[in-house]
Amino acid sequence: MAETAIRGTFLDFVDDPWKHVGREDESVRFHSDGLLVIDDGTITDFGPYAEVAPRHPGVSVTEITDRIILPGFIDGHIHLPQTRVLGAYGEQLLPWLQKWVFPEEHKYADRAYAEEGTKHFFDNLLASGTTTAQTFTTGNLTCNEVFFEEAARRNMRMIGGLTGIDRHVPDYFANTPEQFYDDSKTLIEKHHGVGRSLYAITPRFGFGASNELLAACRRLKQEYPELWINTHISENPAEIHGVLALHDDCHDYLGVYEKYDLVGPKFTGGHGVWLSNDEFRRISESGAAVSFCPSSNLYLGSGLFRLGRATDPEHRVLLNFGTDMGGGNRFSLLNSLEDAYKVGMLNNTLLDGSVIPSEQDLAESERNKLSPFRAFYSLTKGAAESLYIDHLVGSFDIGKEADFVVLDWNAGPPATAWHQSMLHDGGELTLEAASDLLFGIMMVSDERAVDETWVMGERAYKKA
Repeated sequence: MAETAIRGTFLDFVDDPWKHVGREDESVRFHSDGLLVIDDGTITDFGPYAEVAPRHPGVSVTEITDRIILPGFIDGHIHLPQTRVLGAYGEQLLPWLQKWVFPEEHKYADRAYAEEGTKHFFDNLLASGTTTAQTFTTGNLTCNEVFFEEAARRNMRMIGGLTGIDRHVPDYFANTPEQFYDDSKTLIEKHHGVGRSLYAITPRFGFGASNELLAACRRLKQEYPELWINTHISENPAEIHGVLALHDDCHDYLGVYEKYDLVGPKFTGGHGVWLSNDEFRRISESGAAVSFCPSSNLYLGSGLFRLGRATDPEHRVLLNFGTDMGGGNRFSLLNSLEDAYKVGMLNNTLLDGSVIPSEQDLAESERNKLSPFRAFYSLTKGAAESLYIDHLVGSFDIGKEADFVVLDWNAGPPATAWHQSMLHDGGELTLEAASDLLFGIMMVSDERAVDETWVMGERAYKKA
């Protein structure tokens, strides 16, 4: 393929903003007039237009104006077969699964239904600026085959795997440990590392996993140590009580997964709302990650994730954000950022000394505040690092895959442009103004700000 280039305003990250309290701009790379050069889906050059353009005479350039271009968003926790039950009313986690989720997910055993639902899933990802997702499927081979086929058709960097459950589930939906192991091996051999697809060993959650199913997960990880592990952890108080009753030799939820040697690099536990300080420490030391799912945590009444604790520099946890659609009621990670900001501010108040003076912790209180740089780092470079795919995606570094999202800061409800013009009213965009505009996007515009989504240097979505 011939070299092509994108000219516009680019912002990505070179470091973790939580490491630069009071000087977060040191973590940002910003070019108000930049040039991104792409060859065969890979970034081959990047920097200020005036420096990069002379090195590529005659290259075909697409100019994108009055927009901010960021690396494609990475969703660390989402459920493909819940697309149709998004927004189901009125239940906490465990009854919600029984009433809404298991009956709907069972329909994905039918190929025609799975194909229709999967198309809607990917369409919504791209319309939300999401180019990579770590995805729960079902325990049925058909659903998983359709997922990997559609990911390949769209040439998207996706992580997923057969989602195993054999406890506290209707008989028609349950796996057996043997079937889970055999079908997982079939999918691994056929799809892992083919194109841009990556495989995650996926026990749904400790409350739904027998000792035998978790042992099958350990066996798969021993046979394929390069694979990911994706699951849930400490989402809901009733769930946690149930897990510890089933695994009474463990003193906390994390210990269930540790017992089966699943916790380490490439392990992600979704939610983590009720993790103890000791569990956060052990996750940090192991190199595992947590997926913060604020919209779902609020929607299902699960609780407030302690963002300031997870980002403690003494035991920093690898962190990504997840929509957890359909527990989360939006596909858009921009909506997740809005909810995450509010959760952070509630936790900020709880620790600032104004509620219980004896529990004041000003450093942790501050870390709960989700600035725009902390927010968008968490959707891009931070998410890629947490999933151990930062050598592939997450920034505009040369050699990485050219996935990116184009954000229109004037898009949104009526008067959005008027509001944003208070922050930037023409002329060359500065980093300070870009920060303010990004905050407006995450708090006001939501997914309407996504103007274009590009995958491997090709436009995959354009807002009508």
